[in-house]
Amino acid sequence: MTDEDLAAGVTATEPAPEAEESTAPVRAPRTPDELDRAIEAILMVVDEPQGVVALATALDSPVAAVRESIARLVADYAGEAGGPVRGFELREVGGGWRVYVRAEHDQVVKDFVLTQNPTRLSQAALETLAVIAYRQPISRGAIAAIRAVNVDSVVRTLLGRGLITESHTDVETGAIHYATTELLLQHLGINSLDELPLISPLLPDGTEGFEER
Repeated sequence: MTDEDLAAGVTATEPAPEAEESTAPVRAPRTPDELDRAIEAILMVVDEPQGVVALATALDSPVAAVRESIARLVADYAGEAGGPVRGFELREVGGGWRVYVRAEHDQVVKDFVLTQNPTRLSQAALETLAVIAYRQPISRGAIAAIRAVNVDSVVRTLLGRGLITESHTDVETGAIHYATTELLLQHLGINSLDELPLISPLLPDGTEGFEER
């Protein structure tokens, strides 16, 4: 037997190295109360409705447990668990869940925003408002594509001022589309969107991205 054969035999009989055990800690499953609070925290900061599967994935929890948690939160906010009825509610919209002001408090919130927040709109807000006015109804993603910047905070500002509203939710993508309100027409001193000036003469590349209006 040659040296090469001996080497081959030794190599063939060498045991495979043992796989290293993972040292990452395994998180214990959340209790129902912990899951409720985690979902509540997420829904307080999102701008779009969140589906049950997306929440379950984000929290590494079973879909069934997330559904039960949402049902508990809905009941809690509605005062069905023995507490007071909250001024907001958890509503299912476009296949997802999101926190909204209860309808009976809409006017209170609107009056507060209009009377307590009279500051001027920023340049970014004015540009975003113009995009919505000329392209409505339009989704947040489409607005961001036209402006080439993130518009989440600006859209929240415009919603809070009552200058735009949620027009509808796309049934396929779940994206919320926005449109302007009567309040904007009042501020502009016009009766309808048809009175908006043509925008094409103001664009260096014509009307790309905008309707002829």
